[in-house]
Amino acid sequence: MDKGPEHRSWNMSRVRSTDTGPEMTVRRLVHSMGYRYRLHGRDLPGKPDLVFGPRKKVIEVRGCYWHAHLRYDPACKRGRPPKSNNHYWGPKLERNVARDERNLRELQNLGFEVMVLWECELKDAAAIETKIRQFLG
Repeated sequence: MDKGPEHRSWNMSRVRSTDTGPEMTVRRLVHSMGYRYRLHGRDLPGKPDLVFGPRKKVIEVRGCYWHAHLRYDPACKRGRPPKSNNHYWGPKLERNVARDERNLRELQNLGFEVMVLWECELKDAAAIETKIRQFLG
C-alpha cells in the first residue's frame, strides 16, 4: 500500500549511512579483539567505516541491498533488486556500485589494503573474526 511521496520521503530520510546495525556489529567485534581504529576517515576516499591508519588498512561494511551484493554473490538473499520503480532504483544502485569501485581504486592508489564485509556474512561471527585477524595480522 503506497502512502504517498511524503511518507516515502520520510521513510528514506530514516535510512542511516553510518552507525548501521551491520557496522556496529563489526565495530564491537573488532574492538573486542583488541584492535583500535578511526571511524569514517573523512580524509580518505569514500570515508571508509574503520580505518587502521598505521597498518594502512581499512574495513568497509556494506549493506547487501544498497551496494548490490547480488552482483558479486548470486546466492545473496539480501541483495535482490527492487521489484518496483526500477527506472529509479536500477541506476541508483549502479551509481553506488560505480562509486564503491572508484573509492576502492583510490584507496589502493594511496597504499591502503581494503577488506569488504557484507551484511549477509556477519551471521558467522567466528568466520568473520578469523577473516579480520588474517587481514589485520
